[in-house]
Amino acid sequence: DVVSWNAMIGAYAQSGLGKEAIELFRLMGVQRVKPTKITYVSVLDACGGLVTLAEGKEIHANIIDSEVESDLFVGTALINMYGKCGRPDYALNVFHKMGERDVMSWNAMIAVYGQNGLGKEGLKLFQQMRLTGVVP
Repeated sequence: DVVSWNAMIGAYAQSGLGKEAIELFRLMGVQRVKPTKITYVSVLDACGGLVTLAEGKEIHANIIDSEVESDLFVGTALINMYGKCGRPDYALNVFHKMGERDVMSWNAMIAVYGQNGLGKEGLKLFQQMRLTGVVP
């Protein structure tokens, strides 16, 4: 069942075995097991850890097809993945499309700027966060 798949993909991703997590995710599709939000968060973590933009974009397309892109946790995972892959522009696009943002999604986007040498943009975003009433 999907819980077992999620446990395995999550364990691989958290153990630094991102390639195996992505392979298992693909096998999940072959077996026609429908991924959940938890699946996507775990496999995006694996993509970010491996800095595999192509796979991350492929999974993002799958997320759009599954209509879970608007989920707060999935959106934040996408931001993190794109940031780790050196694409703050893609991360910002996801951030702007999020219907709901919490302190974690704001922090993720600010961290993306910092990770990619865009400290001034990060500071500007931090000020915007405070103006919206989100407490750091």
